[in-house]
Amino acid sequence: MNQITPTPDVFENHESQVRSYSRQWPAVFDTAQGSWITDENGKRYLDFFAGAGALNYGHNHPVLKTALVDYIMRDGITHGLDMSTVAKRDFLATFTEKILAPRGLDYKVQFPGPTGTNTVEAALKLARKVTGRSSVINFTNAFHGMTLGALSVTGNSMKRAGAGIPLVHATPMPFDNYFGGATDDFQWMERVLDDSGSGINRPAAVIVETIQGEGGVNVARAEWLQALAELLKRRDILLIVDDVQMGVGRTGQFFSFEEAGIVPDIVTLSKSIGGYGMPMALTLIRPDLDVWGPGEHNGTFRGNNPAFVTSAAAIEHFWSDDTFEKEILAKGERIRAAFTDLAHRFEGVSTRGRGMVHGLVFADGDLAGKVTSMAYDQGLLAETSGPSDEVVKLLPPLTISEEDLDHGLSILRQATETVCS
Repeated sequence: MNQITPTPDVFENHESQVRSYSRQWPAVFDTAQGSWITDENGKRYLDFFAGAGALNYGHNHPVLKTALVDYIMRDGITHGLDMSTVAKRDFLATFTEKILAPRGLDYKVQFPGPTGTNTVEAALKLARKVTGRSSVINFTNAFHGMTLGALSVTGNSMKRAGAGIPLVHATPMPFDNYFGGATDDFQWMERVLDDSGSGINRPAAVIVETIQGEGGVNVARAEWLQALAELLKRRDILLIVDDVQMGVGRTGQFFSFEEAGIVPDIVTLSKSIGGYGMPMALTLIRPDLDVWGPGEHNGTFRGNNPAFVTSAAAIEHFWSDDTFEKEILAKGERIRAAFTDLAHRFEGVSTRGRGMVHGLVFADGDLAGKVTSMAYDQGLLAETSGPSDEVVKLLPPLTISEEDLDHGLSILRQATETVCS
């Protein structure tokens, strides 16, 4: 194969300094299939990143690709704002029949702009409209997006600083196990909500991730989520679950909150809901909360019809029964076992996660970066997360074969052994 001479000067000279992933993975990528991505020189990389969770079904899945190509070739609507289309009708019917109804969930579906931060903005805006209250409670180490409203409920100081203005109307509370079990879970939160002298305004809503991915794969226990839901219900405060990264099967079940048996008032979805890596987002709303006026919240690209097509195809193919869910949980156990072994072998290493999102946690954050750098050299893409980038975070495609999964885990095992020895 002829070697192509890389031209990084094009990116350096013409693309903004804000780029990040291309700095840690400097290859120029060209094609991808399944769990593999190939650079322009033909080197293959096993993808344990999966578009930051936007590619749960892998790259260019043949069933989804066929549905998309067929739709394009028949001149199906591409851009439709919020007009009624056949593609949207098919998606809504499929999503209701295969996802909502079997789980006993009754939600209206709103299509905001196509990204995660768009659906979070819609959720916050609606919660404030419904309740007439302005403040929102979020949690330590949360991440909800990069626009101003979403940043206000995000914990990361570097990302918050990029706003350039004060981020107001949000109050952080400790996430599950933030104090390492030293205090009762909601002792402070209950006290300030009920104390008229606390200085905390009664919030419109609480927004929470069941597993904080960007925050370091921090897993909320089912009983913690249940207690939170009950606490808010007693005080007439809305519960928003941000399932942008952890939904669509990442934890095993379609929604990450299913294990806890809770029913949020509002749910935000994006990333893999589009099925093919296509931009798409949903805001799921309890029907009585759907008080929007026509056009009161909109967006030019809220009608991405090709994404409706690939999303519906993915739901039909993967979620018509519980086979896929069982496969995800089984693969998750393989990851857990591999990481648990490493945690037992090396001091200062621990692990946490659920389903097919797991983190290998290093007491020294520099070691996590060294592990992912060595993994990249060996043909594996994996990123770090957490306040100090101390966690090697795994988000492999849910469709990955056991053989490829074990191969990637072997690369990480060798990198960890090298770095920690």
